Amino acid sequence: MNPVAWPLLALTLGHMFSNAIRTLPAVASDVLARDLAITPEALAGITGAFPAAFAAAMIPVGVALDRWGVKPVSLALLAIAAVGTVIAALAPSASTMLLAQCVLGVGCSGMMMCPMTYAARAVPQERFSVWAGLIQGVGNSGMILSASPLAWLVEAHGWRAAFLACLAILAIALVAVPLTVRKDRQQAGPARSIWQDAKEVMAIALSPRLRGLMALAFCSFGAVLGVRGLWGGPWLMEVKGMGRVAAGNLLLGVTFALVIGPAFAGWVVSRVGHLRLLLVGGHLVAAGLIVAFVAGGPLGFPAWLDGVILTAFGLSIAFQILCFALLRNLVKPEEAGRALSAQNIFFFGGAAVLQGVSGISATLGGVAAALLTFAAALVIASALFLRWQRA
Repeated sequence: MNPVAWPLLALTLGHMFSNAIRTLPAVASDVLARDLAITPEALAGITGAFPAAFAAAMIPVGVALDRWGVKPVSLALLAIAAVGTVIAALAPSASTMLLAQCVLGVGCSGMMMCPMTYAARAVPQERFSVWAGLIQGVGNSGMILSASPLAWLVEAHGWRAAFLACLAILAIALVAVPLTVRKDRQQAGPARSIWQDAKEVMAIALSPRLRGLMALAFCSFGAVLGVRGLWGGPWLMEVKGMGRVAAGNLLLGVTFALVIGPAFAGWVVSRVGHLRLLLVGGHLVAAGLIVAFVAGGPLGFPAWLDGVILTAFGLSIAFQILCFALLRNLVKPEEAGRALSAQNIFFFGGAAVLQGVSGISATLGGVAAALLTFAAALVIASALFLRWQRA
């Protein structure tokens, strides 16, 4: 086996944990809301603290990776995430769960960037895209755990047990990272303040050549978290009358699609080109599929058709991976790191905002309105992308 495989696998365990823990509410929102004595809408606001804290920590984590390297940063983040998981599992109230989501967001903020950064420094440039795809695929498999397996665990032993089960992934990572990850080479150059980095990151993000892409990123990951991580499960259980495990089984379809979708998107664009068209088309198709999923309630769609729609949604929204390819085309090589940080801020900051908006929508119009919030956001973002990319 390639010697870089073991350290990358160890580091990617954190990314797997991050995907599992942030999508857990999809199969546990009803009992979470009940036990914390809050409404599902309030729970949406609480879980929105995760991507908000995630986005806020992106620039400091990026600076830390450059200054101190992957190994110490990864271990620090894993420890922070472990603390957040324990707080969540023991949370007696909504305020404590809010604290847990903030701590988890900070802890998970570098879980993908750590293996990506290690790969960038340890593998040849021509092989980086292959390893990046493997990192994303293995990391996204964490959402498989938060479908049927954790749905069963929530049903049998409660949501607190599900949080503690996720803690097992962190325990393995905390042992594997010190054993396999070597000290990596940090970037040379003068020390910079976080404030300087923040100003440059946002200046690049708001530049005319990138604002359309950032608009799309702002809504893209939010739609994934909204459908797969928060409102998809309640819709299947409350509106379609499914049991928790049955709903988890259907959510497996969209999860597997999100695991294989990035590689599929890369294969399609390599065959047919038209990167911008495929990127915006994937988001518009995803918006239409959310509408079809919601329409399936009053129209009485059978469960298998809901599963097909969810799986198709996962494949179409997975074309968001092309945001990274387009970003690379639009920026100078020396801007790539800061531009990537900016895009991640928009990905997760947008998810935080949209989750809060979806909670307000749910208060006014129920779960259907919450889901349609993400469809509308995808359409608006796609229109802005098309307008600004032509400018």
